[in-house]
Amino acid sequence: MAKHNLESLNPLKFTELIKNRETEIAKANPEIPKEDLNANFLAQSLHPMKQTLKITEIIEAKDAKIYTLKGEKCAYFTSGQYLSVSVRIEGKTLSRPYSILSSPKDALKGFYKIAVKRVEGGIVSNFILDNLKTGDTLEVSEPTGSFTYEPLRDAELVVAVAGGSGITPFVSMAKAIVEGSEDFSLLILYGSRKEEDILLKNELDSISKNCEKVRVIYVLSEEEKEGFEQGFINAELIKKYTENRAFSVFLCGPQAMIGFADKELATLDLERKYIRHEVHGEVADPLTFENFPENTPETVKITVYSKGEKKEFFAASKNTVLRILEAEGITPPSRCRGGECGFCHSKLLKGEVFIPKELDKRREADEKFGFIHPCCSYPLMDLEIEVSQ
Repeated sequence: MAKHNLESLNPLKFTELIKNRETEIAKANPEIPKEDLNANFLAQSLHPMKQTLKITEIIEAKDAKIYTLKGEKCAYFTSGQYLSVSVRIEGKTLSRPYSILSSPKDALKGFYKIAVKRVEGGIVSNFILDNLKTGDTLEVSEPTGSFTYEPLRDAELVVAVAGGSGITPFVSMAKAIVEGSEDFSLLILYGSRKEEDILLKNELDSISKNCEKVRVIYVLSEEEKEGFEQGFINAELIKKYTENRAFSVFLCGPQAMIGFADKELATLDLERKYIRHEVHGEVADPLTFENFPENTPETVKITVYSKGEKKEFFAASKNTVLRILEAEGITPPSRCRGGECGFCHSKLLKGEVFIPKELDKRREADEKFGFIHPCCSYPLMDLEIEVSQ
């Protein structure tokens, strides 16, 4: 029997790999070859660094506006994904995620649609609603997010639990089913206070009337009307309309609605893979989380290292670290703003933060080596942070 070369099994040898690769990369020509490299062209078309789009139409809706964003080319997407929209406000670049309302095939025609709903105290949403007009341009990200139907994971029937503007990704899913780009059955349980609060009702009614795979049930919490369910979206309501079929549940809406629905879903004994949350967007008040620590100081000192510079300032602990940084003109890359995507992950050098367990989607390595997602982290004391670029 041949003897193994023990030196070749030395794990320390692997530490040289990165250095060797960097040496070879440095030798290479930095210019991408101009010949027909279809993989490069495809990657650029599907995952552009940014897209500059023009607002070509604005439609008024209940406490919201529907914006059509048009470009020479629009990256294709899967229904349920979102765009991160960037705007300049008082010299600062701020971004917010908005679910794509239009269908995937509309992207091939060169446009997206998004709905922007007015939010009390919403800096970006209110700026867009009050200032942007037809003809203005917006810089947006590629379509991104994992709030999408996957036939290898999900049941054929998807129960969409929606509230408020959380209906938008499900409208896109319904359109994708109608146009044939995606194939599953969609039962939308849409919760609103009153009928007048329902967003995009005419469009939803038209789709469900003409497509047997899409059904919409409206649930009103503050009024009783014929043809509507009354109360809240609970386990009994879900069982009533699924009729013993296997199903996945997708949830998108206000944090209070999601928290209530999660408790109801726990009684249905569903496998974890069948429950999906749309996480983009921050929780404005950390006190809504039951385990938020008491006696947290109202004001903390933040020390930030960014682009080789050091900056110190005081901030309110009720805000996420990301909002605190943005208010000081420091803009880490961000997209989902709900803890999932990891774009904003930064190194916590000193101090302690509160991260709601529902939003803590960090990789194990990030948690082990002290990285946080500023979008869902609240300072509990003075902090020192190294911000990602």
